[in-house]
Amino acid sequence: MTSPEDHQGIMEAVGPLIGRGVLPPGPFPLLQCGPHGLEDAVEVPPALQRELHPVPGTTGVPEEGTLSISEPDRCLDTLMEAFNLTPSDPSTFILNGIPGLETAHIWISIPFFMFYIISLLGNVTVLFVVGKEQTLHKPMFLLLCMLVLTDIGMSTCIAPKTLCIFWFRSTGITVDGCLTQIFFLYVLGAMQSAILVIMAFDRYVAICDPLRYISILTNAQIGKLGLVGLIGSVLLVLTLPLLLWRLPFCANRVIPHTYCEHMAVVKMSCGDTTVNRMYSLVILLVIIGSDLILVGLSYGLIIRVVLRISSKKAKRKAINTCTPHIHVILMPCTTSLFSALTLRFGQGNAAHVHILLTNLYLLVPPMLNPIIYGVKIKEICDKVGKYTCRV
Repeated sequence: MTSPEDHQGIMEAVGPLIGRGVLPPGPFPLLQCGPHGLEDAVEVPPALQRELHPVPGTTGVPEEGTLSISEPDRCLDTLMEAFNLTPSDPSTFILNGIPGLETAHIWISIPFFMFYIISLLGNVTVLFVVGKEQTLHKPMFLLLCMLVLTDIGMSTCIAPKTLCIFWFRSTGITVDGCLTQIFFLYVLGAMQSAILVIMAFDRYVAICDPLRYISILTNAQIGKLGLVGLIGSVLLVLTLPLLLWRLPFCANRVIPHTYCEHMAVVKMSCGDTTVNRMYSLVILLVIIGSDLILVGLSYGLIIRVVLRISSKKAKRKAINTCTPHIHVILMPCTTSLFSALTLRFGQGNAAHVHILLTNLYLLVPPMLNPIIYGVKIKEICDKVGKYTCRV
């Protein structure tokens, strides 16, 4: 007979599969352990019977090597093999999509796909127009191209894999692939934040010191500032996946998310994650906090200068040059800050709320940014109209 401790060990092995809907709940609550290992009081599939009761000389496994209740991981793999499932792989994580909304994945994929395609078309159009038009080879538009590249990179980091989860249930991702995704997402996010700060400085010089604008901000100078931002972002973020790499992960490697979100991966660890949590919070404060302060300082000085302008026409022109940049700043910063804070402190909220917020942060701003700049910046609007008429 099976002792209560043995039965508990079996259910710990089988329970995760039943809970995720991988195995049916029917016969498994009646699992018992006999003298040879696992036995089912109702029905055991033939493949599982052969594995649990191997015949010496046919399986290559000696009789004393049969499964025992003290080996829950092997029990779990055997059950998965019996139902033609992939055995648990310690080098693989499972992305669960949006928990609680699994039945709606196919419908959720429609706006996700549309957001991604519109984002690609809009951003590639901006890159094409700025690249083709010599009159747009200016610091402001060079910064815009940098922002466009980060938008394309961030949405591409998550959208293809998310759509594969929604459409094909392709939920597996290697540990290396997961850490790589985290690295690029955070680097691109930090780079985007740095570009927004440079754009705020660009607007400050253009409005507050217009006579020296050409000498202060050249294309070469913008390129150097962008390179500094990229190097700083890489150095700041590189520690994040390295800290994750050292962590031991539990047997249940299911990430309740559409992509490898850092805190979701941290929560899977069985070890001490204090350093990881603190460092991710530091990065959040450094990237968003310090950059928002610098952007706020720049716009505070801009507002002071604008209020001193007597001409209403000049005042309106100065405000219009800053409007698209302000819109672009507010969208990603507020969405990312809100999603990050709700993920850490909003324990009472449904999990799918956090996941939808983080996905919207990565998909909606890249889709809207080229539209905002195309509408608000006359030069881009005119050039896009010119190429559209040619087509």
